[in-house]
Amino acid sequence: MTLRRRTALGVALGAFAAAPAAMGQEQDWPSRPVRIVVPTGAGGITDILARILAQRLSDRLGQQFVVDNRPGASGIIGTEHVARSRPDGYTLLMVFPSHPVNPSLKQRLPYDTERDLAPVTMVTMVTPVLVVPPDLPARNVSELIALARRERLTFASVGVGSLGHLTAEMFRIAAGIELTHIPFRGVPQVQTALLRGEVSMFFDTPSTALPMMREGRLRALAVGTATRSPAMPEVPTIAESGLPGFEVFGWNGILAPAGTPRPIIERLNAAIHAVMREPEVARQLAEQGAEPAPNSPEEFAARISADIAKWASVVREAGIRPE
Repeated sequence: MTLRRRTALGVALGAFAAAPAAMGQEQDWPSRPVRIVVPTGAGGITDILARILAQRLSDRLGQQFVVDNRPGASGIIGTEHVARSRPDGYTLLMVFPSHPVNPSLKQRLPYDTERDLAPVTMVTMVTPVLVVPPDLPARNVSELIALARRERLTFASVGVGSLGHLTAEMFRIAAGIELTHIPFRGVPQVQTALLRGEVSMFFDTPSTALPMMREGRLRALAVGTATRSPAMPEVPTIAESGLPGFEVFGWNGILAPAGTPRPIIERLNAAIHAVMREPEVARQLAEQGAEPAPNSPEEFAARISADIAKWASVVREAGIRPE
């Protein structure tokens, strides 16, 4: 037997011998603690949602799921860590809306957003709500657009490339109006500026908008989702307010390193679906202004791909230069 044939035979026999062991590892998963990397700091909505999910998965799957916060660079630091981790199901990633935006905002990423990470499922969705100061002379979207054509309005965000920033740019483009962007450090600073009349509008999340709306300190004109939000059913959608086809929502989802065995992906997907059906989890999510939104790995992959294309178009049309 030639050396080449002996080598090929050895590789084949090695793979054959390793297959049962690998299959056993997949069937035994999880046999030790699983990390959910959150690429933001502690205390934000992505961190809160990850901790709710981790506790419920620990209960269902019999192993501890722990949250590992690795913030920085709009989620890139934590995402790179997971993309380079072993694809064995023990390191996962909870992503947020910046994930499909980063390919358009950064000239170079240390990973391929679609190729290096395997979608497991979307977990939740969050409705952007367009809020204005109560004394702004616009009671609905049509009046806001008309006002913007008479005078230059401003919109706030919590930073360039944030969901609120890009949703406002998408709104501006769809309405054919001009708006001036004013970024702030965080939502409290934005709300203070709104109350002082220093900015005209802001795309907020229900968890921070609803308390201000109930007190009459901010007024909601519309939500960005295709259908009305259960948290505020009286507020119309932007699409039904004169901009048909307009749809934006924030989401969180779970990814794994590319190459993670399909049986592990499927078991994790099924477990997360079961968690999202729990009434107590739905109640906890509602407190954060989020809704359960689990789907299949293929549907989540399609959502990521579609959002990468959508935000690339918005970034290009808005003239935002990649860093």
